Amino acid sequence: MLPILALLLAAAPTPHAALWAMFAEQWDWQEAAYPEQATENGDDRFDDRLTDWSEQAIARREAHQRAMLARAEGFPRKGLDAEDRLNLDLFLYPLRQEVAGYRFHDEYFQLNQIDSPPSAVAELARAVPRGHVQDYENFLARMRAVPAYVDQTIALLEKGLAAGITPPRAVLEKAPDQIGNHVEDDPTQNPLYRTVFASMPPSIPEPEQRRLRAQAVEELRHDVLPAWRKLLAFVRDRYVPGARTTLGFTSLPDGKAWYRHEIQVQTTTDQGPDAIHALGLREVARLDAAMADARKAAGFSGDQAAFFRFLATDPRFFYGDAASLLTGYRDIAKRIDAELPRHFGTLPRLTYGVSAMPDYEARTAPAAFYEPGSPEAGRSGTFLANSYDLAARPKWAMVDLTLHEAVPGHHLQIARAQELTDLPRFRRFGMYNAFVEGWALYCESLGGELGVLDDPYDRFGQLSAEMWRAVRLVVDTGLHAEGWTREQAVRYFIAHTGQPELNARVEVDRYLVWPAQALGYKLGQLEIAKLRAKAEQALGTRFDERAFHDEVIGAGALPLEILDTRIDGWIAAQAKVTKK
Repeated sequence: MLPILALLLAAAPTPHAALWAMFAEQWDWQEAAYPEQATENGDDRFDDRLTDWSEQAIARREAHQRAMLARAEGFPRKGLDAEDRLNLDLFLYPLRQEVAGYRFHDEYFQLNQIDSPPSAVAELARAVPRGHVQDYENFLARMRAVPAYVDQTIALLEKGLAAGITPPRAVLEKAPDQIGNHVEDDPTQNPLYRTVFASMPPSIPEPEQRRLRAQAVEELRHDVLPAWRKLLAFVRDRYVPGARTTLGFTSLPDGKAWYRHEIQVQTTTDQGPDAIHALGLREVARLDAAMADARKAAGFSGDQAAFFRFLATDPRFFYGDAASLLTGYRDIAKRIDAELPRHFGTLPRLTYGVSAMPDYEARTAPAAFYEPGSPEAGRSGTFLANSYDLAARPKWAMVDLTLHEAVPGHHLQIARAQELTDLPRFRRFGMYNAFVEGWALYCESLGGELGVLDDPYDRFGQLSAEMWRAVRLVVDTGLHAEGWTREQAVRYFIAHTGQPELNARVEVDRYLVWPAQALGYKLGQLEIAKLRAKAEQALGTRFDERAFHDEVIGAGALPLEILDTRIDGWIAAQAKVTKK
């Protein structure tokens, strides 16, 4: 009996192995359940599928997540080391948030003036691999799945209408135009064709290229474009007229609890809207004073409003063509790249590029955004710059945008996380909003150290952008908890940031459809800045900026409370090392 018992004990998985097996099982389930996410992560196993948004599939996913939460909460911690206990805590964190949110029916929000099924599939097209014939066959299969995808979307939107859960009608009025950007009579001008099929690598034989292109045209004509037109007609004729006429999230069913839940998800804190609103007002006052000092440093004698008008109208601050704007961004990125090794001990291997934002997105999109790359798929990160309406794209805002969206902001942090191969995959690809956006906003403040804010107008641009995020604390909570009007929010935004009215309206409408998302930036930045100040005070001349930055982003994205614990431990360890 003893030898048999010994064999059984030897065959039993260790606590570490059992835990990681659960992580792997959940990751595989998640990639299969959300195949677009899998593609973006460089996982090609599900490249021929779109997410199933049927009522039955949603119910199955919810049941799975509830069961996984119960299983993970019951996982025995005995025998786990400190790192695996942290892994388990981080595994549980988003699961608990997701299950807690099921009562609110997020699935009814399938589109708005920024996002829709056509824009989602077009974004996916930029991420799909395109090296082999099978890659194109997979995307053709996804195109064939579009009609069912649209029918499922319309069914959910109908349920949202019946429940009174829709975005505000005031912002949805732009949604038909956004969908219409994807409905061209000529299939070869469609974003999907232009992105995936117009240019193929020489490794694909020419006869195969012709066949795949012809098939793509047929799929667009018979499946994709009719489905997009069906969705467009529904949104224009049924959804927009039936959408709610209120603005704030708290006007939705169970809206106050829903907004507080969104705050917790987006900020990883338990702060309420009143406290966040008050913090925003304090930050706005502080930055108003800093911007006044920067205005004087630029030699301008007028008041803030006059300076904003000057910055918004003087031709010296604007490019005359889109190509020059992109060249300007690329030059800034090269200047920053050269300085990074002085401030970071470990840089990601994955490269990034600067490209123009697709025209079908630009009109309702922000000034710039970042699309992550994938080491597994061999896809570089991309900083997408908006060249629509060049009069709304001032030069003095470009340095700050590059610091945030490219380096050392989103690209450095996200690519670095992806390359942490000793972590479970859910941590490498984790996206806690307050951490990811807080880090990028913190990086804007590094512009002086990186030598790219010597120009007083660029410095003012950095302060204006930080003010932008402080204003978000006031406006987001104002709209969703304080009863603010849309126009009140726009005017407040313009008064304190000097942004062109187009930017202000796009931003305010974004807050209306993404409640609390905009809060993560400033709350995350303030936390990281607080931790740096704490480390500098504790370590004095022994403080190493490069080591601090590596520690902040060296474990992937984290909830802010866990980041606090991590940095406190690092400070204590550094103090011990330097005392020896």
